Amino acid sequence: MTDATRRNFLRYVGMVGGAGVMYQTMAAMGLAPDPAAPAFAAPRADDLQGKGKSVVILGGGIAGLTTAYELGKAGYKVTILEARMRPGGRNWTVRGGTEETDLRGITQRATFSKDQYMNAGPGRIPQHHITLDYCKELGVAIEPFTNQNADGYLFRGGSSKLSNTPIRHRAAKADVYGYVSELLAKATDQGALDSYMSAADKENLISFLKSFGAIGNKVPGDAAASFKYTGTGRKGYSVAPGAGLEAGTPLAPDALSDVFASGVGNYFSFEFGWDQAMMMFQPVGGMDRIPYAFESAIGKDKFVYGAQVLSMNNTAAGVSVEYTNPGNLPADVIDALKFASPSDAGKIGIEYSRRWWEEDHRIYGGITNTNIDLGNMWYPSTGFHGQRGTMVGYYNTGASARVYKELSPEKRLGRALDQGARIHGDVYRKDVAASFSVDWGSTAFSEGAWVGWPSQTDAKYARLLEPSGNIYFAGDHLSHAIAWQHGAMTSARAAVTALHTRAAAMVAG
Repeated sequence: MTDATRRNFLRYVGMVGGAGVMYQTMAAMGLAPDPAAPAFAAPRADDLQGKGKSVVILGGGIAGLTTAYELGKAGYKVTILEARMRPGGRNWTVRGGTEETDLRGITQRATFSKDQYMNAGPGRIPQHHITLDYCKELGVAIEPFTNQNADGYLFRGGSSKLSNTPIRHRAAKADVYGYVSELLAKATDQGALDSYMSAADKENLISFLKSFGAIGNKVPGDAAASFKYTGTGRKGYSVAPGAGLEAGTPLAPDALSDVFASGVGNYFSFEFGWDQAMMMFQPVGGMDRIPYAFESAIGKDKFVYGAQVLSMNNTAAGVSVEYTNPGNLPADVIDALKFASPSDAGKIGIEYSRRWWEEDHRIYGGITNTNIDLGNMWYPSTGFHGQRGTMVGYYNTGASARVYKELSPEKRLGRALDQGARIHGDVYRKDVAASFSVDWGSTAFSEGAWVGWPSQTDAKYARLLEPSGNIYFAGDHLSHAIAWQHGAMTSARAAVTALHTRAAAMVAG
């Protein structure tokens, strides 16, 4: 089979069966990798045989930008209609001079200092996400984002003995891992697991637990004293190791019942997550370096900003788009879109004129997690030992986000400072230079931080994976990486593949 014949055959397969079938056929012919997880094959200009095609992209978020970029490389004439006056959608970096009016009519103008900013939307990139591939391709410099820090805090409100007390991550882990290891080693040694484990298995497990939890050895004839967790320097020191004879004084363990009653161990699984484990990265200078790099690569002349699209209609020749009239998407598409529910989330960036978290608390980047309405607090992962710094004072979701949504920006800051002082002390209220808060539920053209689906196997969800005539859909909501730029990019690539397969087949036919 000649290359031309093979190409025409694959175009026909793609036209009839879609991109997925085309890739499976390519794999069977030895032309593509594992069909279960096909690599993205970027469309090429020669696939259209010099016959230009025009595509209108509604929305300049990450999915729209990825779509425009990939189609533009293949020779398509692209036009991006974006209601905002900037690219990126929910990828939004707030800087000094940023002005935003929310859907309640409240206007904020950021007064952050030069080089200070907050990432109001996405703030971190896992190393396996294709977001980093686009950063490399587009020339966006990256730097580490500290997603876990042993010296960050865990804070739990409540009525247990350890409630309302900031606990370092390392201290919480030392006690939880130590006591879990002690209890499991005792149970194993005393025969509680004999029906599940061989003698060799038991020996190997106890060996692991001794290392994992820093517990003691077995004491013959004294079950209570065996494998005891008594604390080590893993938890930290009341007197740090120093020069000469100063070996340091390790912090004593808290009581077993107090440790588990506090619930501090319930957050440890966060860092095991596929999308949360280190290493993590961020663009140097702010997350919006990504959309602006896309804008530059696509061509700023391809964007129409301030375009509030309210109508799109299939026609015999393609698609017509109007700015003012109600749209006429099919009822099943509208029903499918309503199947998703928006999620609430909020953030506040607080600029301080002194980096007290480094100077007073010895915290360099990372996250403090709480069960109070702050949710998570992020310390900046850049500008170490500088004079100023901007931390995320809260990143909350759900009911907590709705609490702050109802407050004015000034009251949001006041509440955030009061809550943060419970963890960091009065220093948290001092040296505040600027702040800016975002509630995604009341942010124009978003009205939510991301969406959740009752099911991603339901026919309603599946309906949006197929085009409606000449209209294709893409976004992180149509992926299994919702709320990540990676999800928007993979969804965009799928739409690009499907659209281009169809267009190329039409040209060939």
